[in-house]
Amino acid sequence: MSKRKIVVALGGNAILSDDATASAQIKAVKETVKQLVAFVKQGDQLIISHGNGPQVGNLLIQQAASDSKQTPAMPLDTTGAMSQGEIGYWMQNAFNEVLADEGLEFDAATIVTQTIVDAKDKAFDDPTKPIGPFYTEGEITQQQANNPEAHFVEDAGRGWRRVVPSPKPIGIQEANVIKKMVEANVITISAGGGGVPVVKEGQKLRGVEAVIDKDFASEKLAELVDADLFIILTAVDNVYINYNKPNQQKLTNVTTAELKQYIDENQFAKGSMLPKIEAAIEYVNNRPDSKAVITSLDNVKNLLEHDAGTIITK
Repeated sequence: MSKRKIVVALGGNAILSDDATASAQIKAVKETVKQLVAFVKQGDQLIISHGNGPQVGNLLIQQAASDSKQTPAMPLDTTGAMSQGEIGYWMQNAFNEVLADEGLEFDAATIVTQTIVDAKDKAFDDPTKPIGPFYTEGEITQQQANNPEAHFVEDAGRGWRRVVPSPKPIGIQEANVIKKMVEANVITISAGGGGVPVVKEGQKLRGVEAVIDKDFASEKLAELVDADLFIILTAVDNVYINYNKPNQQKLTNVTTAELKQYIDENQFAKGSMLPKIEAAIEYVNNRPDSKAVITSLDNVKNLLEHDAGTIITK
C-alpha cells in the first residue's frame, strides 16, 4: 500500500472520560494513541486534530474563579491556545511512549494552530456556541460589567451561560509548517479545538472571542495539506439514517449527493452528526479523488483491514 497523508479528527471521547483529572486524561489519550499507531505501522503519514470542549471549559471556570487585578482572567483565544498545549503535550508524549514500545522511530510534535476566520462572518452577529460555567442571573450582571461585549442566554433552566460566535474557517495560518513537518515524517498534532480563531488585519493576526467547530477546521486543514484521506472519529461505528427508529439504516458507502438529500430530510442532529457530515461533504467536493470516513476509534482496525465505517465519496 502506498503512503497516504491522513488527517484524523478525534472526538472528545478520545481524550476525556468521566474523570477530568490530568492523570485520567493522559491514560485515555494513551489508549487512543495505541489505536492510531496502526496507521503509522502501515506507512501512513498522520496529522491529528482533536476537540477541546471539556478542557477549555474547565480552564474558563478556573479563570473566572481566580479573576482579580493580580491574576486577571485570560480571554477565550488564549485559553484555547492553552488547551492546545495541554492536550498536545499529553498526546505527543503518548505517541513517543507507544512508538518506542512498538520499536518505531518517528517523532511527534504539536503545533499551536491559528485558524483564520472572516471578520464579517455572519456568525459574529448571532453568537450561539455555549462555553464555560453556568451563572445565576445576578452573577451575569458582574460578568457583563467586566466584559460588556459578552452575550449570555438562559440554558434549559440550569442557569445562564455565555455564548460566542462559531464562524467558519477560511484558512490555517500554520498549514505550510504542518505540511513540512508531515513531509519530514513527523506525526503532527494540530488544529486542536478548531484552532485559535484569528482575523487578519493587514499583516497582523488578532485573536477573537469565538469557537470554531473542530470538524470544519480539520476539513480545512485536510484541504490545505493535500490529504489523501480525511477521517472523523466519533462515538459510533457508522452514520445512520432514521437513527434510533425501527427503520434505522446504517450507511456504509455513500455519495455526497445522497448525504445532501438526507440533510434536507433532517436526518442528522445539528449539534452532533450534522457538522461531521457537512465537513466530510466539503472535503470530498474540494478533493474529488479523495474520500472521507466517519467511524469510531474502536473501529479503526476494521477500517484499516476492511474499509469499515461510513465511506463518503464524490
